[in-house]
Order: sequence, then structure tokens, then C-alpha cells
Amino acid sequence: MTEASEKKDVQKLQRVVVDSLENVKAQDIQVFNTEHLSALFERVIIACGTSNRQTKALAASVRDEVRDAGFGKPRIEGEENGEWIIVDCGAVVVHIMQPSIRQYYHLEEIWGDTPVRIKLGAPKPKAVVKEDPLPAKVPAKKTAKKTAAKHSPAGKAPAAKKAPAKKTSRPAKKA
Repeated sequence: MTEASEKKDVQKLQRVVVDSLENVKAQDIQVFNTEHLSALFERVIIACGTSNRQTKALAASVRDEVRDAGFGKPRIEGEENGEWIIVDCGAVVVHIMQPSIRQYYHLEEIWGDTPVRIKLGAPKPKAVVKEDPLPAKVPAKKTAKKTAAKHSPAGKAPAAKKAPAKKTSRPAKKA
């Protein structure tokens, strides 16, 4: 692989991870370039979940989306507790933490000297829907209902019931 294609793969993996975090409503997502700090990985992504259940759901979303995008199956640590889950996607390491844990450990001090600008809430590509050039035929059920209404006993469709007229409290005129 060339250096340009490896960089493109890292960017694609980074986008897949961020999108999967956004799908489960992760908070305060930050991406850091760590190429110059470690030879083990190229990006660190830090995100918060509001509860153990959400952090577990975020980790599962990252795992599933990364695998579905054609990358290898990530390794996950800390899923039992759910306060701090690490998802190792190879070139990208994801830290999913609850806010109190994130404040205490403040990983941004370790990995955060080179933040990556990434567009959060990026629109997903829309599927192109082709319209059928031939007009659709009217279903037989609709035409059957129309003919049934035409042939009702009085020759008319049943009339809707009218609401009773309101009574006024005026005194009647004397003639």
C-alpha cells in the first residue's frame, strides 16, 4: 500500500467511527492525530456516554459499523463495567467514557496536542431513487369501491350524519 492510500484508509476508518458514535448520540466527540506520538495507532477518538448502558451501546455501534465497513473486527476492553470502554480498531483507538471519568483522567492532555478537524453531524449520502417512467396502474380494489358506492340502494353514497342544531336561548317572538 502506498502512503496516500494508507492515509485515506485511516480517514475512512475515522469517519466510520465518528458516524457510529453520532448514531448513538455520543457527546463531546474529539479526534486527535497521534502519528508522531505512537507507532501503534494514528488516531485517538474520545467520546462520552451518559450512562453505562449508553457507553456499551456506543462501543457496540463502533464495533459493528467498523466491521460492516470492511475493516477488521475491533478489540474491546472495559465493556463489563461500562464506565470507560476502549475500542481498538487498529489505526484508530476509541475511548468511550462517562463524563466524570473523562474529567478525572483528562486524556486530552496526553493525546490532544494535534486535534483533527472533523465535521460532526455530516450528512449521510442519500440513496438515489429512480422513478418508474411508466405510470402506475390504478389498483383494482379502489375501482371496486367506487363502483360499489355508485350502485348503493338509493343510487347515492350514504350521507354523513349531521350534528343536531344548537338551541338558542332567545325567547320566541309573539305574533
